Amino acid sequence: MLLPESALPERWYNIAADMPNRPQPVLHPGTGQPVGPDDLAPLFPMELILQEVSEAPEIPIPEPVREILRLWRPTPLFRAHRLEQALGTTSRIFYKYEGVSPAGSHKPNTAVAQAYYSKQEGRERLATETGAGQWGSALALACRLLGLECKVYMVKVSYHQKPYRRSMMETWGASVAASPSEETQAGRTILEADPDSPGSLGIAISEAVEDSAGREDTAYALGSVLNHVLLHQTVIGQEALAQMELAGAFPDVVIGCIGGGSNFAGLAFPFIREKIGGKEIDVLACEPAACPTLTRGPFAYDFGDTGQLTPLVPMHTLGHDFVPAGIHAGGLRYHGVAPLISQLVLDGLVRADAYSQNDVFASAVTFAGSEGIIPAPESAHAIHGAVLSALAADDEGVERTILFNLSGHGHFDMAAYDDYLAGRLEDFALPEDEIQRALAAIEPLPKPA
Repeated sequence: MLLPESALPERWYNIAADMPNRPQPVLHPGTGQPVGPDDLAPLFPMELILQEVSEAPEIPIPEPVREILRLWRPTPLFRAHRLEQALGTTSRIFYKYEGVSPAGSHKPNTAVAQAYYSKQEGRERLATETGAGQWGSALALACRLLGLECKVYMVKVSYHQKPYRRSMMETWGASVAASPSEETQAGRTILEADPDSPGSLGIAISEAVEDSAGREDTAYALGSVLNHVLLHQTVIGQEALAQMELAGAFPDVVIGCIGGGSNFAGLAFPFIREKIGGKEIDVLACEPAACPTLTRGPFAYDFGDTGQLTPLVPMHTLGHDFVPAGIHAGGLRYHGVAPLISQLVLDGLVRADAYSQNDVFASAVTFAGSEGIIPAPESAHAIHGAVLSALAADDEGVERTILFNLSGHGHFDMAAYDDYLAGRLEDFALPEDEIQRALAAIEPLPKPA
């Protein structure tokens, strides 16, 4: 199902206006008081800070941002007929395909907006972190299109696993460092303690925040977790609502993979609005068993980064010094989940499930063999969730309409497929004592009400 360019959403949807319970406030780690705009101004342009705290149901998308989004939006929605046949399911499976963007994922939806607002405020440079390289690629693209410098701290295990993601960022003019690096105090501290550290998103965030805070010409850009990032991604779900209507269908199940929560929120939030309004929808967040933040992490106040440079965020967390195993779904290797999504889980509007790496890749190969698209390892978690949902419906003797977000292609992830096809892919069992060790670090922090 294709929409014309004229159907590109004119406004972002803000779920905060409809939530039964607003997330608890983000706290200043020094005072324990709610963070105010002045606390965030060194890192973010004021327009993004205002979006972060807004309760308006919709926020207009600036026309210069929409002009760039038209390079690839609206994105297509497909009925997965061949996957249905391969599974032998009676359910209908649809997927929204975000891999058609120049960067190959959903990430440019917010990268363009963040670069635009930063330039409007006079910043000349953006600094960020990236896990698998999808976000770093998106921000490098956005900075190139809007004439900004871009610095990316890429988690070291992914830096080596996915060299062509680094090449992609550098082609668009970004400077890329393997994190932990020698370029920041946060990175040097980690390397002194563990010279062989594989890195983590928490560590890379510390480096990017330190970089941004130390330069007046630089703003910090984040690819997930924050309210304004999830807001920008809701173009996905708004388009999907219109496309499902064109298909004469409405989903019983809405599925997305989840790390920090950006692509999940982008598809799910407009449908959760319908669920709050009375529609019966099962909304499923799919995460890796090696980093099971929603399924095994408590809801708590925690730092968003390993170096404890960020405010305290109310979220499901595995602890800010938790370092996930080096699974190929690098974009899902984050210790926390967005406060908005964490609250929706608490309120029973979202449920979560966790999958092992080999099971996820088995579903990815099935999907590639039937639908033709090789999915990113992150997106393959949503595929696996959709497969399990369809098979469960068959077992129950019911037909369900299932919609998932195929948030990116896997063209730069073929080393992961090499490992799977050669039988080298490991499933990482996460011991409970490792979770408890990491959670000990948040014991002294304030507790949610």
